[in-house]
Amino acid sequence: MTMSQSGGRRKPPTIHDVAREAGVSRGTVSRVLNGGHYVSPTAQEAVNAAIRRTGYVVNRHARSLITGRSDSIGFLLTEPQERFFEDPNFNVLLRGCTQALAAHDIPLLLMLAGTEDERRRITRYITAGHVDGVLLVSSHSGDPVAEQLREAGVPLVMCGKPIGVGSKVSYVAADDRDGARDMVRHLVSLGRRRIGVVTGPLDTPGGVERLAGYREVLSESDIAFDERLVVSGDYSRASGEAGAERLLAQCPDVDAVFVASDLMAQGVLTSLERAGRRVPEDVSVGGFDDSSAALAARPQLTTIRQPYDRISAEMVRVLLAQIGGEDPAAVILPTELVKRQST
Repeated sequence: MTMSQSGGRRKPPTIHDVAREAGVSRGTVSRVLNGGHYVSPTAQEAVNAAIRRTGYVVNRHARSLITGRSDSIGFLLTEPQERFFEDPNFNVLLRGCTQALAAHDIPLLLMLAGTEDERRRITRYITAGHVDGVLLVSSHSGDPVAEQLREAGVPLVMCGKPIGVGSKVSYVAADDRDGARDMVRHLVSLGRRRIGVVTGPLDTPGGVERLAGYREVLSESDIAFDERLVVSGDYSRASGEAGAERLLAQCPDVDAVFVASDLMAQGVLTSLERAGRRVPEDVSVGGFDDSSAALAARPQLTTIRQPYDRISAEMVRVLLAQIGGEDPAAVILPTELVKRQST
C-alpha cells in the first residue's frame, strides 16, 4: 500500500490491487464483481480471496455510472410513521428483507410515505433512478404509488395481493383467506356460535381476504351471518379496543371474536376485561400474524402464523429476478394455526 501525499493515510485498495494479489487480469476481477459470468471457479476463488486479504470495497457510485444501476433497493411503507413503530410486523419484514439483500451485498433504503405529499416526493425520488426496485408494503386501494411505479417501469414487488392495480404486478402474500378459515373453524369447533370479527381495513388485501374467509366458514357451518357482529379496524391496538366495545354494545351475547391482527386483538382483550368478560371462558379470542404482540398478550393469543421470514426472502428473490429481466411473479404462502390460552 502507498501513502497519500496530503494526509499520510493509506489509500483504499483498488481493483488493480485485487488483480495483482489474485494473479489475474483486471477484467477478470471486474467480471467476478459483476456476477462471475465467464470466470472459472479457480479464478473466482482467487479473486474472492484477494478481496478478503486486501479489504477491497466496491465503489458503488463508480459502478452505477457504468451499469446505470444504483445497487440499492427501496422498502416503501405507505402508512403513517407511527404505524411503523407500533406494528411489529413491519419491523419483522424490514429485518427479513435487509438480511436477504445482505447476502447479495445490496443495501435497503427505508422509505415512509404516510401522506399524499410524502408519497409524491418519494415517487419522484424512485422514478429518478435512485433505487433499482421497490418492496412495497401495506398498499391501500386507491393509493396511486403502485400504479405510478408500474407505469414508470420500476421493478416492484408488493406484500399482499394487489387491489386496484393493473395486471402483471409481482406480489408475495400469505394465504389470508385460508388462515381466516382455519381460525374461524377452530372457534366453531369449540362450540362458539356468536362469533364476531374485527376486520382489517377493507381497502387492503388482508382486510378483504380475512373477512371473506370468516364469512365462508359461517356459511359452511350453517351459522347465520349477522352484520352486527362485523366491525372494522385499522390494525392498530386502539381500533381493536374500540371495535370490541362496538361488538359488545351491538351483540352482548358474542361468545368469540376473530381479530384480523394480533395488535388489534390486544385491544380487544382490554375491552373484554373492562367489561368483565373472561377470556377464554366467556369469550374466545383469535388473532392473526403470530407477532410479538401475540406472546405479549394476556392471555397469550391463539393466532394464525404468517411465515414472515419466507415472505421477506421471496419478496427479495422475486424483485431481484425482475430486475434481472424476468417476468413478474405471484407467490402465495401457507399460514398455520397456533393454539394458545385465548381460546
